[in-house]
Amino acid sequence: MRLLSRRHFLVGTGAALATGGRARAKPSVSGIAANEIKLGTTAFYSGPASGSAAYGLAQAAYFRMVNDRGGINGREVNFISLDNAFNPAKALEQTRRLVEADEVFAIAGSIGTPTNAATQKYLNDRGIPNLFLTSGAERFNDPIAFPWIVPFYPTFISRGILFAKFVLRERPRGRIAVQYENDDFGRDYLKGFERGLGDRAQQMIVRKTSHELTEASIDAQIMDLKSAGADVLVQFTQAKYSAQGIRAAAALGWHPLHIVAIGSAGSTFVPAGAAASKGVVTAIWERQPTDPTQANEIAVVDYRAFATKYLPNVDLDNLSAVSGYDNACMIELVLKRCGDDLTRENLLRLATSLNGETPPMFMAGIGARNSPRDYRAIHHLQLARFDGVGLAPIGRPEPIDGGD
Repeated sequence: MRLLSRRHFLVGTGAALATGGRARAKPSVSGIAANEIKLGTTAFYSGPASGSAAYGLAQAAYFRMVNDRGGINGREVNFISLDNAFNPAKALEQTRRLVEADEVFAIAGSIGTPTNAATQKYLNDRGIPNLFLTSGAERFNDPIAFPWIVPFYPTFISRGILFAKFVLRERPRGRIAVQYENDDFGRDYLKGFERGLGDRAQQMIVRKTSHELTEASIDAQIMDLKSAGADVLVQFTQAKYSAQGIRAAAALGWHPLHIVAIGSAGSTFVPAGAAASKGVVTAIWERQPTDPTQANEIAVVDYRAFATKYLPNVDLDNLSAVSGYDNACMIELVLKRCGDDLTRENLLRLATSLNGETPPMFMAGIGARNSPRDYRAIHHLQLARFDGVGLAPIGRPEPIDGGD
């Protein structure tokens, strides 16, 4: 990994990034040669969301591991990851570079809602797959208008609906305060939550407040939400703000049924304080590598070995790295299935016909299934409660998006 003077951050895993590389014949499909598959993506290596930089680093590390094992069907993966600084205009600029200058075969699992929205039309118009992008915004599941844009993770709306159903079970007469991030992420969560509450939403939600990603602290908002007399606190925001909310509520002596959209032992509950976090509820689909209850799972043992070798400078608590690892694994799987039929049409066909495949760090009972008519791939989520040490599952994985 090296910082270049071309005003972008590049992570390379293939021989094409080495000096003095061998001359290659021009491939008949952009990004494909007899011994190479060239993939590209953009990620947040700087800017307000740089806490998720581990996602892109894990993708690059995974493909280094793939190359160390001999590549994909004998081809080495040349993986180029550029910094978009969580800026939509920058994301489009860097994606254009990947397509027009680097001539990548596909965009591999790019992360972020506003950044993917900025490139959606550009990539689709050119027939460039954005394969298994990481965002829960519903706008990306549109096989008719945007067939080349393939999302992977569960929608924010479906997650909001799941939390609403949980509240109706646990606190049917609850008074709910909602804090949400003022962007597509937070607004979609809120939309799903209100949809899940149905005609009870207006009665049960006593206060709603939003915040910007640029805000240093949300403590004053937590105080305001408590003053509304709520006994349920729901935060549809990033992990650092969830941690702030947990600490602020504890400092106020407020102990509501507390739900956070993004919760992990390392990035949310431990920073907030184990005692203050005890009882907080979230929803997960990926295993947490530092959760002691998962320590002996083969997938976790393998992930920790991978991280030790290929991501030594990334904290094991960083779940963005887990998502990048799972994402790269699924891309590898689809490329393997392509065999020597490495066309974008075949890649799209195989990427949209998953039938129960399970990424390595997914929770038991949660697999991936999609179709050319509905690109949503994850149809179950696991509710979990922090017990002071790790995340204890609440029942079994629950269906979302019409899953069964």
